[in-house]
Amino acid sequence: MVDNKFPQYNILGVRVDALIVPELHKAIEKYIESGDHALVLNVNINCLNLTIDNPWLRDLLNGAEIVFCDGAGVRLGGRILGYDIPPRITYANWMWQLAEFAESRGYTFYFLGARPGIAEKAAAALQAHHPALQITGIQHGYFDQQLGSEDNENTIRAINNVKPNILVLGLGMPRQEKWLMENWDRIDANIALTGGAVFDYLSGELNRPPRWMTENGLEWLGRLLIEPHRLWQRYLVGNPLFFWRIFKQRIRSLTQVKRNSIDHSRN
Repeated sequence: MVDNKFPQYNILGVRVDALIVPELHKAIEKYIESGDHALVLNVNINCLNLTIDNPWLRDLLNGAEIVFCDGAGVRLGGRILGYDIPPRITYANWMWQLAEFAESRGYTFYFLGARPGIAEKAAAALQAHHPALQITGIQHGYFDQQLGSEDNENTIRAINNVKPNILVLGLGMPRQEKWLMENWDRIDANIALTGGAVFDYLSGELNRPPRWMTENGLEWLGRLLIEPHRLWQRYLVGNPLFFWRIFKQRIRSLTQVKRNSIDHSRN
């Protein structure tokens, strides 16, 4: 197993790795070349909020080989806690970089998720820019994901038949993480990535907010304006709740430092 030495920070009980895209690519390359079986996951505010009521999700993240920051809010939360987290790595941008990287090394992809036909459109968009990119399998996310179901077994069999280097999931959070928790041990792929709405973005089915929003920590607001009925609770309730939890963690940390200082002076 590859031994990563990235700085690691505790945010609401989840280990988050501090790394930039070239470092992430280098780690992925090492996993693939050494034949490893690695979970490369990501966190945003919604994900970290979900870990509070879903301990299994926290455990999955903390057991993953890499967990990177995919949200300006997480980075800001890290700053409040005194951490220096690099700029977020977001799939809508990163997948183009990853496709170029994988094409140059001959690594293969399997796309799993989104509505029927969307992942195919995403693959076509990537291959229009990277003709040699190898996408050896594509399946939509509308299948019975229950453990042991015929659909689920057929899905795992299809992935294992082609043995992709990189499995990209677009099943939504936390369904994609739950699916990995239940099935990853039986999947013959080097890397698993959890991309959420990645295929919708790549295919053009879902528009991103303007660049001035995405580059200034306001993508959440742009997404809320685009999909208010689906996302209002995540952002208008979830964001304040996240920062309240961050401030509680900061206060606990400062209190512990003060106690340690008092104990040290007494000794």
